[in-house]
Amino acid sequence: MIAAHTLKAKALCLGYRDLLVIDALELVIPPGRLTAIVGANACGKSTLLRAMSRLLAPRSGEVVLDGKQVHRIPTKELARTLGLLPQTPIAPDGITVADLVGRGRSPHRRPLSRWSRADDQAVAAALEATDTLDLADRAVDELSGGQRQRVWIAMALAQETDLLLLDEPTTFLDVAHQLEVLDLLAELNRDRGTTIIMVLHDLNLAARYADHLVAIAGGRVHSAGPAEAVLTPATIRAVFGVDSQVIVDPTSGRPLMLPIGRRRPSPAAA
Repeated sequence: MIAAHTLKAKALCLGYRDLLVIDALELVIPPGRLTAIVGANACGKSTLLRAMSRLLAPRSGEVVLDGKQVHRIPTKELARTLGLLPQTPIAPDGITVADLVGRGRSPHRRPLSRWSRADDQAVAAALEATDTLDLADRAVDELSGGQRQRVWIAMALAQETDLLLLDEPTTFLDVAHQLEVLDLLAELNRDRGTTIIMVLHDLNLAARYADHLVAIAGGRVHSAGPAEAVLTPATIRAVFGVDSQVIVDPTSGRPLMLPIGRRRPSPAAA
């Protein structure tokens, strides 16, 4: 079942102090699909996610969820629809894994309400899905980087939102756990219809898992669409300044980027 929420950015301008990062960006997120946002370092990928989740106010333009500006939607109402896993989340000192994951249930609970069986089930399902059930009683600050990342993803899953934004969800993870996390997100999208928007650095993983690819360059959307249309040598050259060859991945059938090297100015141009 697809959760048919609409999420759009319209003429969006974002920045910090005197620095303009996103400039008049236009973006439509396909509902019920898995979207990956890619681009060079400091191109504004994380900034865009912060604005889409209402953590950063636009200088101009707007982010619209189901026809409403996200910055005008009450916090708890927004949190029942849209969840965010930031790039560097911070856990309170000494908190256990189970307690942290349980915080994902906050948007669904009324003030002073008692913990319910539905809350228990949501937390247990999130821990099991991320293979962190055996860590439930451990303190989060005792865990490895990879374990912590899976716990944070479990908290996001426990929130049970129809839209889930993740900023570099595979950070700190080895190859096996990167694939586990991305398989989990793909399964969540497939089985629940959850709309997933994630920032990824690895172009080949983005192409392998995403239904919709968005390449950011110069503060705007350079190209967007299926991986086959976006992950091309011309786009990679324009967005990353890298010459490459793109072939068909024999395993997934998706595009596979093979870097050749960075572009350098010719002696004549120098």
